[in-house]
Amino acid sequence: MGRKVTVATCCLNQWALDFEGNCERILRSIEEAKAHGAKYRLGPELEICGYGCADHFYESDTLLHSFQVLRNLLESPVTQDIICDVGMPIMHHNVRYNCRVLFLNRKILLIRPKMLMANHGNYREVRWFSPWNKLRSVEEYFLPRMIQEVTGQVTSAVAVTSSCLVRSSRLNFVASPHIQMGRDGVEIFTNSSASHHELRKADQRVNLIKAATTKSGGIYLYANQRGCDGDRVYYDGCAMVAINGDVVAQGAQFSLDDVEVITATLDLEDVRSYRGELCQPQLESDFKPCHRVKVDFSLSGCDDVYLPTHQPIEWHFHTPEEEISLGPACWLWDYLRRSGQAGFLLPLSGGVDSSSTACIVHCMCVQLCRAVEGGNSRVLEDVRRVVGDESYHPQDPKELCARVFTTCYMASENSSEDTRNRARDLANQVGSTHMNINIDVAVKGILGIFSAVTGRWPQFRASGGSARENLALQNVQARVRMVLAYLFAQLSLWARGRPGGLLVLGSANVDESLTGYFTKYDCSSADINPIGGISKTDLKRFLLHCAERLQLTALRSILAAPPTAELEPLTDGRVSQTDEADMGMTYSELSVIGRLRKISKCGPFSMFCKLIHTWKDALSPSEVAQKVKRFFRMYSVNRHKMTTVTPSYHAESYSPDDNRFDLRPFLYNASWSWQFRCIDDQVSIIAFLSRSEREKMIRGAARR
Repeated sequence: MGRKVTVATCCLNQWALDFEGNCERILRSIEEAKAHGAKYRLGPELEICGYGCADHFYESDTLLHSFQVLRNLLESPVTQDIICDVGMPIMHHNVRYNCRVLFLNRKILLIRPKMLMANHGNYREVRWFSPWNKLRSVEEYFLPRMIQEVTGQVTSAVAVTSSCLVRSSRLNFVASPHIQMGRDGVEIFTNSSASHHELRKADQRVNLIKAATTKSGGIYLYANQRGCDGDRVYYDGCAMVAINGDVVAQGAQFSLDDVEVITATLDLEDVRSYRGELCQPQLESDFKPCHRVKVDFSLSGCDDVYLPTHQPIEWHFHTPEEEISLGPACWLWDYLRRSGQAGFLLPLSGGVDSSSTACIVHCMCVQLCRAVEGGNSRVLEDVRRVVGDESYHPQDPKELCARVFTTCYMASENSSEDTRNRARDLANQVGSTHMNINIDVAVKGILGIFSAVTGRWPQFRASGGSARENLALQNVQARVRMVLAYLFAQLSLWARGRPGGLLVLGSANVDESLTGYFTKYDCSSADINPIGGISKTDLKRFLLHCAERLQLTALRSILAAPPTAELEPLTDGRVSQTDEADMGMTYSELSVIGRLRKISKCGPFSMFCKLIHTWKDALSPSEVAQKVKRFFRMYSVNRHKMTTVTPSYHAESYSPDDNRFDLRPFLYNASWSWQFRCIDDQVSIIAFLSRSEREKMIRGAARR
């Protein structure tokens, strides 16, 4: 009797509604799995249509085309003699379900609807699908005629092979289903996912999977999507196989490969021995066992004594700086190659944010050259199509940057020579095609129109103007830069005699978006923004990483300079305006506030109550109160800007993205009168206490 099984899981770079491409990638993964001896292949969630179809799930076309792809898979000789587990939407009794479909040799074995829906953060599955609430029950599902012509079968939710039990599972913090399944004899758990990247998240995923099989033993297969499927998130792979708490096979977290298959050979007796000591018999009186579907097929062979099994491996986790250099870069490449454009244009100011975007594009070119060097023919084909040269073979990242990346420094009379030089030096080191543009003529032309109509000419504060004039003069500079960026994106390649246009890249970080510290419809208004979900603190660490690993020495002077928008007149040739002075708080303070607002669900009063402890060594309660109130005023006054903000790479759990992740009003009562009065009352109470009494009260509150 065979006891060893070879199973496969995979990462696929699927694209929403790209049924032809999705089908081709699924078949490639099955072919690779069979080539490695696997008898079972697991794919990502909703891989047939793509996970990010959003409201297209409402359309009957999406269901129709998914079944058409399923028919192609059933009829393909590639899918013979291997159990294929694919994901697609299915409607049953006029209700849509997110399903797994398992088939073998042109016969459907079962359809398994998802039970635990992802409905938090970026996920809105309950909007399109209903959870299957009939635990361990089976219903008949009548297949469409096109499928019946191939199989003629109707099947259900749990399968058994002649040698082991296989069951779909989901990781869940409250009630993980694998516990009950394991006690019912299930030995192989499968998790088909569409899990997106967030900084510092990979270890949580790995630890959850290891813990799932540590508790009650078993083999755990995890499949995930990879890449940008048409939205703000990047699915970061990490396919893996674990057994009894140990990872034995893993895929890459970030990669330019559209298909990655992970296989492992494992001994089922290891599961049985592990459980023999830990697990007790099922004692619940109302226990309902899983429904079994008998299949005349074995995952193991008869003579497998000499077949080696996979051994535990140590998982390598990327640092946050490495994650920034890899995830957003892969996301940019997917967007570029699928958009049909010929490259990127970036307004490069010489500051931390735009320099971070430039470095991410450079990292993209580094990865492309490595992929081509490693023999990835599909990447080479895409690069040639983007640059418009069928004979091109990229070897040097700087040379590739010159073809796909254009930067421009947009100077005004308020720009310093220091930032101009920093932008030029960085452009030279990353290899971009760089331009110097002066916007003063355009700014004066716009102000001339205003003056001709009103008879007034606004002045900066430094020249005696009001705060309103000062802000308007800053905004007109910023908005002119946006208009010029799009003009040069459309026509700069035309001027060089090359076909195509460029995508405009934005460079506003997550902290600036949180406070609204940017001009609406300025250079933050771009096509896409690879750093819009990353904090200023992490971006600085990323630039230091690039300076050391990629020898981009120009970044050191950029990191040493104070962040500034350079929109107000210079003082003796030097910058007189800084970002942190304008905001009234540092970027590190903003990161703390952002996490409290989103992750800890704090309003103004709760945030104050937490920060008087967190910042007690640096700020008095009254100073904390001022920062909290200033933040919420800025946040509420500027929240409307988030409704039009550039689509950004999601990387932070406290992102203020208004599209789907952080749903809030955009018209607030910015006085927050009731909330701020509660804060003021507490400050008054603390002020009347002696220092010892105040510390005693704070310690007591902390204990409670």
